Amino acid sequence: MQRLALFALDLAAVCLLVFGLYFPRHRRRDLVVAYLGVNVGVLAVAGSLSSGTVGAGLGLGLFGVLSIIRLRSTELDQHEVAYYFSALALGILGPLSSGPLWLCPALMALILVVMYLGDHPRLLRSYRRQTLVLDSAITDQAQLVAQLEQILGARVHVAHVERVDLVNETTVVEARYSYDRAALRDRELVG
Repeated sequence: MQRLALFALDLAAVCLLVFGLYFPRHRRRDLVVAYLGVNVGVLAVAGSLSSGTVGAGLGLGLFGVLSIIRLRSTELDQHEVAYYFSALALGILGPLSSGPLWLCPALMALILVVMYLGDHPRLLRSYRRQTLVLDSAITDQAQLVAQLEQILGARVHVAHVERVDLVNETTVVEARYSYDRAALRDRELVG
């Protein structure tokens, strides 16, 4: 009976992760089915194999194999990778928990709380990252930062040049920048 309760707790936790946190914030339907499928698949496999003596080794092996398979597929943003690993961890925790009764629910709650706080829209909301293609070939770092700050209307913290094309006069740059509070408030009112 305890195993069934942990399985039900896992399903409730992954539904909260996917439908309560991920989808309302990011709206990618394709990843909803991926997170649910990975969680339930891991839960089923780990649940069926956990009755033996393989326990922790099985959990780590499943975690590693599934992460390699998934990370070799389509490109994911870092926050999507975090949700993916959270769904994996929730699926492994239920079947493979062998500690006190409170430990598994506490660890599941910890995962959900960390994801809620770490991906909260208000956390570091003025910081952004963007890849830009500029219509000029810029090799001087100070000039590049000045032009990016003018275009973005923000303070540039990092400008990583990915490619400079001297023939076609373009620069591809990844910029990490932030808005001050007043500029952020103005942007949110307009956008």
